[in-house]
Amino acid sequence: MTVPPVALPHPLVGGAFTSPVAPGTGWPDDPGAPDTPVARDADDVRRLARDARLAELEARVSVCSACPRLVGWREGVAVEKRASFADQPYWGRPIPGWGDPEASLLVVGLAPAANGGNRTGRIFTGDPSADWLFASLHRTGWAVQATSEHAGDGQRLVDARMVATVRCAPPDNKPTTVERDTCAPWIAAELALLPTVRVVVALGSFGWDGAVRSLVAAGAPAPARKPRFGHGAELRLGDVTLLGCYHPSPHNTYTRRLTREMTDEVFERARALTESTV
Repeated sequence: MTVPPVALPHPLVGGAFTSPVAPGTGWPDDPGAPDTPVARDADDVRRLARDARLAELEARVSVCSACPRLVGWREGVAVEKRASFADQPYWGRPIPGWGDPEASLLVVGLAPAANGGNRTGRIFTGDPSADWLFASLHRTGWAVQATSEHAGDGQRLVDARMVATVRCAPPDNKPTTVERDTCAPWIAAELALLPTVRVVVALGSFGWDGAVRSLVAAGAPAPARKPRFGHGAELRLGDVTLLGCYHPSPHNTYTRRLTREMTDEVFERARALTESTV
């Protein structure tokens, strides 16, 4: 006998949501609707990523089911839940881009965390990496609050937007090359819809490589050789400057490979670059 899914209240807005959350049921900032078209394979992703306005692109991303392994993983985590979040519903769907639709800064990361973005429905939200990142974004003027705990918490990015290279939480934080390539049209299409972006901050080497590929796919000239990632590295691609930043993972922050000052310097440099192009 199939056990029906249990509906639980959202920790901030209440209501009753199953895990994964069904599109169009009232989750804060959910761009999806019951009739949003669903990508079932790589060909569908390429087709649905074309000719969509930003809001519709976000909706299509949020219901994508093109990668069976990632679908199984993200939904399995949503159902089983970490013990500390057992009383909460999990988003359990792909994470769309989030922030200012006319941003000058874009932050690009690897993928949602299984119990962070995959739980909260917002990228870089609800885990220690988010705490570190948003504290820096707030100190440097890119976010209105120093924390990003859950969709619906009042957080807002100022002239900034963020996105993951791969939109679903992957096992061990390691998407396969096929999964990366299947997801790639989403971010390329999003970049093409963000003509105001002048600086991209890439978190970690995967975010860096994904940002380079995506900027080129969106129309930037391809670099002559593969650009090397490093903290504070800069690369000019057409009208956009790419900045490298170590990923704010606990491994990097606890060991002080990435410090508060180092993080702020990257976003302060991003500010200087965006202001110099005004």
